[in-house]
Amino acid sequence: MQISGIIHEFPKEVKLLILAFVCTLSIGFFGGISFVRETTNSNPNGIEQRYLGNENDEEATKMMFKKTKAEVLTLVHNHILSLSVIFFLLAIILATTSVNTQLKSFLMIEPFVSIICTFGGIYLMWTGITWMKYVIMISGLLMTVSFTASVAFILKGLLIKK
Repeated sequence: MQISGIIHEFPKEVKLLILAFVCTLSIGFFGGISFVRETTNSNPNGIEQRYLGNENDEEATKMMFKKTKAEVLTLVHNHILSLSVIFFLLAIILATTSVNTQLKSFLMIEPFVSIICTFGGIYLMWTGITWMKYVIMISGLLMTVSFTASVAFILKGLLIKK
């Protein structure tokens, strides 16, 4: 069954549904990224302090405490489940675009690797493997780039006639 490129042939109402979904999803996703930027300052030390606290830093302007095991497990659980569904739905829509097959395959699979690296990394960092903060930052960046590229290709497929 050939589905590559069929996004151009979808009825107008299906295209509008996908457009509304992708736009709403993007608002939520980038709102979450904004929250991460606000709470971690988008740097490895900020990521570490967010989960491990900064109680030993006498120069800290805002006191942060180590997350409890329940807090970390809840965060990891909720994000892995919700982001998996989000990226699965995005991948199904992306599959219908005319994007190069290799690039499309990468954009469809990479987010799942990044989800595991990011949120598995948060748990491992919380257990004491502090160098995971670099893995978390890189995988989070890759996840965001994959999301952005996927959305851009989907919007292009919806808005530009083949």
